[in-house]
Amino acid sequence: MKIIAQSENIENLVDKDSIYVDKTEYIYNLTKQYDRVFISRPRRFGKSLTLNTIGTLFEKGVEPYFKGTWIYDKWEQDKYPVLHLSFLKFSVTNLADFKREFCNEILKFAKANNITGFDDDNEPKILLGNVFSAMPDGRQLVLLIDEYDCQLTANINNKELYEEFRTLFRAFYAVLKGEKHIKFMAITGVTRLKDVSIFSVGSDIKDLSYDHAFSQMIGFTREEIKKFYIDYLRLGVSFEKHVETNAVTDADIEEFLNRIAKQYDSYCFDNYYEKKVFSTYSVNNFLQDIAKDERVVFGDYWYDVGGLPSILMKYMESHNLNIENLLTSEIAIPYNDFVNPTSLVDINENVLMCQTGYLTLKSEIDRNEDVILGTVNREVSSALFSLLSLRIYERNISPYAAGKKYVLEHGSADDIISLFNSVLAVLSYDKYPVRDESVLRALLQVYLLGKNHDVRVEQHNSRGRSDILVNFPKRRVVLELKYTDKDAEEQKKLAEAEKQIIEKGYGLETLGDRELLQIACVFNGDKNKRQITEFKTVRSA
Repeated sequence: MKIIAQSENIENLVDKDSIYVDKTEYIYNLTKQYDRVFISRPRRFGKSLTLNTIGTLFEKGVEPYFKGTWIYDKWEQDKYPVLHLSFLKFSVTNLADFKREFCNEILKFAKANNITGFDDDNEPKILLGNVFSAMPDGRQLVLLIDEYDCQLTANINNKELYEEFRTLFRAFYAVLKGEKHIKFMAITGVTRLKDVSIFSVGSDIKDLSYDHAFSQMIGFTREEIKKFYIDYLRLGVSFEKHVETNAVTDADIEEFLNRIAKQYDSYCFDNYYEKKVFSTYSVNNFLQDIAKDERVVFGDYWYDVGGLPSILMKYMESHNLNIENLLTSEIAIPYNDFVNPTSLVDINENVLMCQTGYLTLKSEIDRNEDVILGTVNREVSSALFSLLSLRIYERNISPYAAGKKYVLEHGSADDIISLFNSVLAVLSYDKYPVRDESVLRALLQVYLLGKNHDVRVEQHNSRGRSDILVNFPKRRVVLELKYTDKDAEEQKKLAEAEKQIIEKGYGLETLGDRELLQIACVFNGDKNKRQITEFKTVRSA
């Protein structure tokens, strides 16, 4: 069984006999159809490996690293020197250091490729221009720039330094326009920003971030996981069912893939909203852990390593996200806001959430319609609301009772209300004041989703919708919330909540053999209380 390696280098993958999910047909078509491209994807999605694969093909050809891949007998390009720049390696806090490090990479490239007779300079645009001038006619290079926006995203709250980097980048990319010594150029990043000139009018760089044909070039498809990771899929099923791997059926594999999809699938980078991909980083870690731990656990890898990008944290230092908006299944964004974000300073917050991977495309991209965004999958939903919890609540409140058992899954109504009151006690009321039921509902959902609970807010049935419904394998908890800021109204509100649960039959739909715990409760928003002051168990059976 081949190993799974988290490498951004195709040579390392091949040398270690690691799994390589063959994306070379996409790369072949990309280099045939375009000379200069840009692709935006969230962190930890495979951008760097894609650029490395392109660079290796141009620099070394198909031998020996591409035997057995689609491209092996089709690649006919000559070899070219590759200038591969990763802005992640350069300073984000000092412009002079950034320039020095940038120029050093250009000089190392020139020396390695015997390009001489040019003037040195401490400005990257001038130095690279001088290198181009020293190259004879007909000689070309391949230019790859990874994480082009790293310095911008790091300085979202430092306007002066942000502007200095932005100005430098605009000038640098202007030098590249039409440069005859560039055979092929590819740029990747998280954000797509007009103010760095890559996407400005007249740019010769093709933005493929939401191009249908290349929407699955980065990320895994279900078919690719089944093809390249079949041994790990069989292993996972065998551990769960306590059978030998050769006893695992095709139906077992499909059911297992369905569950993996709910956790890690449904990122869409397709302008027609047809093709979707899994998170490469999450799938690799999930399957690695199956082999290592000999058990199946759907971990939240996105948040733990790759899913807490500094760009979003820095944005949230100076902005409050619209929580109720994020809780909806569909968020409408004006077409121009989505397609043409100008800068990080004034970007639509939901577009930023999409570019960082917390939301994804949920509709076609049509210039005559709003673009619809929504949450991606269970892993990212948990990560999103864990992130929001860092801003909303002043400290963490554990969702567990003794023995690492969820309070909502095993506790009584008293235990559950006690937990909620502990959560509400650490709420940052100055930033997120609770003035009505909808805000209360949203804040409790953020907490529960951040703790990876299967939460449904305003769960519909034929007679209405409950405020919060939480599903567990053997229990369903339903809460009907009422708000008041007057002590005299508490009992009246509690009676309203109880009546509503009984008349509407909240939680009865598709209940199966679960225990149903229905709780009516009243939150008193008076500044001296700010707690659930009254509650009643309507049904526990």
